[in-house]
Amino acid sequence: MRRSAGLLLFRRGGDGLEVLLGHMGGPFFAKKDAGAWTVPKGEYTPQEPAWEAARREFREELGLAPPDGEAVALGEVVQANGKVVTVWAVEADLDPGSISPGTFTMQWPPGSGRVQEFPELDRVAWFGLDRAREVIITAQAAFLDRLAEHSG
Repeated sequence: MRRSAGLLLFRRGGDGLEVLLGHMGGPFFAKKDAGAWTVPKGEYTPQEPAWEAARREFREELGLAPPDGEAVALGEVVQANGKVVTVWAVEADLDPGSISPGTFTMQWPPGSGRVQEFPELDRVAWFGLDRAREVIITAQAAFLDRLAEHSG
């Protein structure tokens, strides 16, 4: 079973809670909006504690140190691809323009023999919870609901 862990940053604005989501990089998501945004996260092995993986992946995906602050456990969800995702929420502010995303390589176009490099996340942005629910990976919407309950 594949497992991922991540950090969901949130802040309180005049219109309520906002969350920081990343748009998945690479050619498959380039022209997609709905379902193409995610909590910054990544895979880890059973030997690595999920909390440590969440902080490591935040650094790898955004190129920034994970923020300090109280971590609110938002639990797990199982995505459509079978991956189990564990997330913590941390209240912090971050300028989306300050990210320096990590990259991955893949053969593109398929069968071409050409290997290209793509950003893990091609952009990040703050969303109010209603808008975030429209664009986030479907299973991850549960994290938004849990955050709203906690912050209610």
